[in-house]
Amino acid sequence: MGSSPLLKVQSAGIQFGGLKAVWDFNMEIHQGELVGLIGPNGAGKTTCFNLLTGVYVPTEGDISLEGQRLNGLAPYQVTRKGISRTFQNIRLFNELSVLDNVKVAYHSLAKHSIVSSIFRLPSHFSGEKEMEEKAIEFLTIFQLEPYLNEKAKNLPYGMQRRLEIARALAAGPKLLLLDEPAAGMNPQETHELMELIAFVREKFNLTILLIEHDMKLVMGICERIYVLDHGQLIAEGTPNEIRNNPKVIEAYLGEEAAESHAES
Repeated sequence: MGSSPLLKVQSAGIQFGGLKAVWDFNMEIHQGELVGLIGPNGAGKTTCFNLLTGVYVPTEGDISLEGQRLNGLAPYQVTRKGISRTFQNIRLFNELSVLDNVKVAYHSLAKHSIVSSIFRLPSHFSGEKEMEEKAIEFLTIFQLEPYLNEKAKNLPYGMQRRLEIARALAAGPKLLLLDEPAAGMNPQETHELMELIAFVREKFNLTILLIEHDMKLVMGICERIYVLDHGQLIAEGTPNEIRNNPKVIEAYLGEEAAESHAES
């Protein structure tokens, strides 16, 4: 691709004590792409997400977004730079309403100052009103408007996943990281999720990096796929190339095939 990558990861890695969890991790993602990151359990996929979002600081290599180095930035600073994420285990504010869960994301981008909030100045109220209107707009897109005042914990599982993605998008990311969004979903919910991800990408001109165990979902929506095994990249290519890659078949698809064989 001719243009500069949105995200560039060069030989990134991290070790805990003497254990290398991820090493020599290289990745380039361009504006508008939908890219998958797959691998067996324990391959290091979520560790990579934690490196990209500032949860972990790489002990080697570089991570940059639009040419700006992210190494050492705190998670909230990475979010402000333009990377937002969801989690494998849903992390919502369970006791807050659906509406307030999304408004929380807007607070990090709020224009009104702390002074205006303390003294209840007009700018505070206009800012709050603007945030609420934007939050409702997002929730309408995700078909969550009927649940505005419902506590997040009371939503069905599939709706909670939608809410988490809506909240991540409310932060206005340039790059959205989805960590196993289909985990725990039935086939119908997974199909609806695939449609939702495709819709969101198109509507917001988003760039998306997706971790997912559901191979049908990955192969169905990703343009390129990176494969991790034991903390190291073993392959990168189109879904068709990955599907036919011997290393991937052995490391990832082979594991699934073995499980399938054991069940039969």
